[in-house]
Amino acid sequence: MQVPNDLRLYYNHTIHPELLRLERLRHRLILFLAASFLVLFGVVFLQIYMRILFLTLSLMIPLILYISFIFYEFERFRKQFKPKIVALILDFINRSVDFRDLKYIEDGEIKPEVFQKSRLFNTAAPDYVGEDYIEGKIREQEFEMSELSVKEFSPVRNRLDDIFRGVFLHTQLNRQVTGEILVLPKHLRQYLSATIKAFTVKGSWVIETKNERFKSNFLVFGTTDADVHDFLSNEMQESILYYKDRTQKEMYISFIESDLFIAVTQPKDLLEPAIWQSNVSFDLVAEFYEDLTLLMSIVRDIDANA
Repeated sequence: MQVPNDLRLYYNHTIHPELLRLERLRHRLILFLAASFLVLFGVVFLQIYMRILFLTLSLMIPLILYISFIFYEFERFRKQFKPKIVALILDFINRSVDFRDLKYIEDGEIKPEVFQKSRLFNTAAPDYVGEDYIEGKIREQEFEMSELSVKEFSPVRNRLDDIFRGVFLHTQLNRQVTGEILVLPKHLRQYLSATIKAFTVKGSWVIETKNERFKSNFLVFGTTDADVHDFLSNEMQESILYYKDRTQKEMYISFIESDLFIAVTQPKDLLEPAIWQSNVSFDLVAEFYEDLTLLMSIVRDIDANA
């Protein structure tokens, strides 16, 4: 999928002015912080020179409080940045005929029970954190997605191990389906033994797809009542491979009866603003747009071919 030309036009007219406004705010905060530290160093130097403790404390206490306030404003800036820019990007995507009613909720999340229902990760998810929730429609099909960080206690070390970090999407197909299908990254098989074991206990088996490139990248498991080839047609396999090639990210997919789940690893938080460098970047916006629309396009293609 190529970034459409009208995204650049929309960026220039709508997103870029907002990025510039936020950039001016970032510059002011850095300037105030730098000035505060200069004054703080001056007060310290004054104390060394004059050795008047009361005067030094009288100057330093309000100054330290002001610096704390600046750091608070930096946190406010960080929290304001993503919702504003994501809302503008979603407004652009809403103009598409395929995607509509998109809504962003910063503190929302995919619920833990939905994550566990996918059967993609066999975990009780004792440490479960979600954010950046998006819901809407892909054609007439409702979906939800959010960033998740899921960890569990290590059986051998006194620490939490990462189970999944990335974007998780859930939707319900517009048709009644029976059976369960699991699609997992093949080269991560050794790390997914608990997931595979829990799934195969129900009597599922490994499915060999005809697409050799798909077979070399993914393991497919299906229960006896699942029509695997109907849901993983060659067109769907090519769509999944295209996303993987384009993003170089790991994908996990499951069909649990009529529910479809897609998990995509994401090592960094997209559109999280930088503090010490400029955030005015079309590439940053285009990357978020492409990741989002590519993922939703897989749902569209699966629903169209199911």
